[in-house]
Amino acid sequence: MAGQCPALFRMPFSSLCPQGSTGFYVCIKKGAEVMSVKWKKRWGLLCLSLLLVLGAVGCAPSGGTEGRLNTPVKPAAVKYPVEVTDQAGNKVTIKQEPKRIVSLMPSNTEIAYALGLDQKMVGVTTNDDYPAAVKKLPKVGDFKINVEKVVSLKPDLVLANGANDKATLEQLKKLGIPVLVLDAKSFKDIYRSIAIIATATNTAREADLLIAKMQKEHRDIYAKVVNVPKDKRVKVFVELDPTLYTVGGDTFMNELVTTAGGVNVAAGLKGWPQVSAEQVVKWNPDIIISSYGSTDQILKRQGWSTVNAVKGKRVYVVDPNLTNRPGPRIFQGVKEMAEQFYPERFGEQK
Repeated sequence: MAGQCPALFRMPFSSLCPQGSTGFYVCIKKGAEVMSVKWKKRWGLLCLSLLLVLGAVGCAPSGGTEGRLNTPVKPAAVKYPVEVTDQAGNKVTIKQEPKRIVSLMPSNTEIAYALGLDQKMVGVTTNDDYPAAVKKLPKVGDFKINVEKVVSLKPDLVLANGANDKATLEQLKKLGIPVLVLDAKSFKDIYRSIAIIATATNTAREADLLIAKMQKEHRDIYAKVVNVPKDKRVKVFVELDPTLYTVGGDTFMNELVTTAGGVNVAAGLKGWPQVSAEQVVKWNPDIIISSYGSTDQILKRQGWSTVNAVKGKRVYVVDPNLTNRPGPRIFQGVKEMAEQFYPERFGEQK
């Protein structure tokens, strides 16, 4: 509808800066006392800069928004100690600017590097592979974290995830190590994750620019798929593994599919359900996305020869590091999907 801001770009100020706060996405305190009015105003400017960035992307005026995207309000520097509320609701005090950071999840690592914290990273997991520099860092485990190894690296900040073992995180906290839990389940949550890390590490300026870049990527994709009529949008089945686990309508992956202009055939389900082969045939998707790297067995699957995606050989593999990690590259993953859904709109031939 002309003149109306698309819902997928609306970022209400109240949802980014909590009620009663003029801070930067998260409630910040100086020591045990609430920040002074002067300090609140500084953080108000910082929050305003991000609001301008997000607002610029939401409803672009005819004159364009590139100037605003590239010239955000200069944020004030953090004054330590600060108290940050993470995505698990924990209030974490950061006594001084972190100099030694350990990440327990690849998405957190990617955010940290995108914020220019590469020289402060001292440990990551064996699952980390981007950027290439992380391969040289000490490893603290995979999904099972080695507490002793983490402690040996003498971190002054640990970037954890909601999927990490809670007992492990409690051990680290009891040892006096600040632990921030990031747990993004939506695009908006990714921006909050970036903001939380930036607040803790004094990289608000970098966060401003990173969020602006991501929002521009989002807007560019939207511009190419927004005019696809609802009855012409491709029906998509996401196959997580050969046993037919898929993605429900309340999942992060569903948001990727819909943002790329597709319709998730399993949107009526919740979570990560397992469905039958017969159900997929009944849904008759136009496209099947494989997130585990195989297309041949799907194309040759018995009983699926009548499925549109199989008949048209529109079974694709997406890079799971782009689509499964809630980090700075998420819209690269969305674009990859959108190019497969509507190649003609992206100048691609599939």
